[in-house]
This record gives sequence, C-alpha cells and structure tokens, in this order.
Amino acid sequence: MWSNKTKADASSGLFPGRTIFGPLLLMATTPITAVLFVHVFCAEGGAVMPLVDRMAADGFWTTLMEIWPTPFNAQAWKIIGIFMAVQLAFIKLVPGPTVYGPITPGGNRPEYTSNGFKCYVLSLVLYVAGAYFGLFEGGIAYSHMPHIISALNVFSLLLCGVIYIKGMTFPSSTDCGSTGNIIFDYFAGVELYPRIFGWDVKLFTNCRCGMMYWGIAIVSYAWKQYEILGYVSDSMLTSVALQLVYVGKFFWWEDGYMRSIDIMHDRAGYYLCWGCLVWVPSVYTSQTLYLVANPIELGTPLALGLFFTGCMMVYINYWADEQRMEFRSTEGKCIIWGKKPEYITASYTTEKGEKKQSLLLTCGWWGVSRHFHYIPEILAALCWSLPALASSCVPYFYVTFLTILLCDRAFRDDARCRAKYGKDWDKYCERVPKLIVPGIL
Repeated sequence: MWSNKTKADASSGLFPGRTIFGPLLLMATTPITAVLFVHVFCAEGGAVMPLVDRMAADGFWTTLMEIWPTPFNAQAWKIIGIFMAVQLAFIKLVPGPTVYGPITPGGNRPEYTSNGFKCYVLSLVLYVAGAYFGLFEGGIAYSHMPHIISALNVFSLLLCGVIYIKGMTFPSSTDCGSTGNIIFDYFAGVELYPRIFGWDVKLFTNCRCGMMYWGIAIVSYAWKQYEILGYVSDSMLTSVALQLVYVGKFFWWEDGYMRSIDIMHDRAGYYLCWGCLVWVPSVYTSQTLYLVANPIELGTPLALGLFFTGCMMVYINYWADEQRMEFRSTEGKCIIWGKKPEYITASYTTEKGEKKQSLLLTCGWWGVSRHFHYIPEILAALCWSLPALASSCVPYFYVTFLTILLCDRAFRDDARCRAKYGKDWDKYCERVPKLIVPGIL
C-alpha cells in the first residue's frame, strides 16, 4: 500500500493494482523504440521497409545490436553536457518574477522563477548565432542524433536512479512515499517535486530539456537540409515555423504548465523524466526529421494555409488554458466570453481531513467539453505533420501517439476528479456532458 503521504498520487493510476508488468514492459521496449525510430529517419531517410527486411534476414536482436549507436560517443555527451549546463544556468540567472505552483497534498507550494519564454528566446538566439559564426555545425543535432538518443537513454536511466535513491533517503518535501516495490517506485517516482541542489527536477527535465530541445532541434534539422540541398523546402519551413510557435506558446504559458496534470499529480520517475529526456527529442521532432531527407514542395497557398490554420489551433489551445487560469486566479471574479462565468462549487476532503472547495468552470471553452483544449492541440500537431503529405505514414506517428496520450490523460483526469469530488463531479458532468469531442465523446 502507498503510505498516507501518497494516497492522492495519480501516477499509480497508470497501472491499476500497481503491477510491475506494465512498467517492466515499457522500460524494456521504449528505449529500443526510440533508437529504432531515430535510425529509420537518420539512416534510412524515413523508410521503414529496409530496416524490416534487414531484421527479417538477420534477426531482430542481431540487427538491433548492429545498428545501436554507442552511448559513449564523446561528441554526443559534449552536446548534451553543454546544452544542459546552459539550461541549468538560465534557470537560475535569467531574471523573472517568482510564481507558485498549486498547494500539494502534503501542504507544500512549489516556487519557481517565471523566465521560461526568455530562456527559450535566448536559447534559439545562442544556437543560431553559434551556428552562423561557425562555432559548430548548424545541423549538429541531426548529424549526431542517433548517438545523442543513445546517450540520453543512459543519462535518463541514471538520473531516474538518483531521483529514486534521493527520494527514499532525503526527500525534498513531505510529498513523497514508497509502494514498497522498487520497480514501480523507480518507474512512477517517489517524490512529487524533487529538487537537486535547488533545481526543480520536473522543470529541468520536462521544460528546459525536453521542450527546449524540441525547439532547437527542429531548427538544426532545417539547417541540415540547407547544408545537404542548398535550400530549405517550404514543407520544412512550414513545419518548423509552426512548431516554433507551439513551443513558444508552451514557454509563454510555462507557469500554467506547472499547474497541469503532468506536474500536479505525476511523480518524477522513469515515466515522466525518461519520457521528456528521450521520447520528446526522438518522437516529437520526428516529422521534421523525416523532412530533412524528403523535401516536399507544397506551394505557397497550401504552406500558408497549414501555417495559419495551425497557428489558429495553437491560439485556441492557449485561449482555453488562459481562460481557466484567469478563472482560478480570480476565484471566478472575471469575464468569460463577455459575461460573468458559470461554474459549480465542488467540495472535497484533503488527506488531513480538511474540508475544501474548488470552482469548476462550465462556460467558455470549458463549457464545450471537459477537455476541449485537447482538440486544437491535436489539430495543430496534424498541421505541422501534413507538410509530409501522403509520402509516408511514418511522419504521422507523433500525432497518432499524441491523440492516444491525450485521450488517456482525459480519462485518467476524469476518474481522479470523480473520486475527489463525488456527487459534485456528477453535477459538473451534467452541465458539461462530453469529455473531449462535443456531441461525440
């Protein structure tokens, strides 16, 4: 059983009954998947069948061992080390107002410096300037991507081990606890908000490594296409520009992300940290990886149509999140779509037995469906994948994965809220009956 400190932990909901089969399966297969994924794009130009044929002829494990990049490549570790050192320095040195996360089940309130967007702009400027002035190859991320992912696999596994040991021996706060199962604890995490030497682990892995690398990597991929072809295709420009807008939105809204389900409920373990350090760089950037070796000409009308449609989706996604943040921060004393907000007052009991209330918004975008904001996020991802047109199904893996991920997250959140608010959640669902898609789901 979880200790009293961990009753409300949401990551345990990932695998009902906390069986170790799911975590073991994922920890065994996801690093392999990430390496194979990058190999297909960087070595096969996005073609899957050459790898499939090779595995059929030589065997899966033989092929895997032959193509697996050494994780001890000096250049890869140099890239990772410099990138992470810069991001760690930016977290502490770039000025910004102090903001606070939500109060945790243990009664703690995490503190952050709100400087994410400034760090994002600075990181992009430093990267472009360094490449332009010849300090490093502009396409360096693409050129060394296989070794980078292999090295990040090792780094992530070690970091998760450090986080586990730290959480079991000297946790950063009272929001911690163990199931007594080392495998599940390593996978799902022990601490909700671990800090190492003053740096918040979740902020570092999720935002300043995973998301920041996303923005820099796609610029590097476009640069690599220019180095190879002497030009950048309009499909690459469209996809990269739209993703830069999306990642920029993320950092503009970083304070809100630190109040999202990933941060508020999921503990820092393999599931969260490895995902941000390895899965995000390898899968989230994959459609742009594909375009490096597959330049597709869209034509100006289609390129602009995809870009502006995608930007609209990013804005609607931000608008929905911003509505909820303003509603929460003002405790309902705001205007939504030109009128006073409609909401339900839901009661709940904390782990300490305290009676509290939450305001559940039932108007604006949050009156359309309980997780309407996932729809524009998925459509935005589709817009930056569509520049590949019908050339291959591989560039559409990310948007497919994202759809599954967000649907799972919506159902998890719904189950958590139902357990927390009880009958008041039933009242909320009567007001907003659909989970994601209005009139359908």
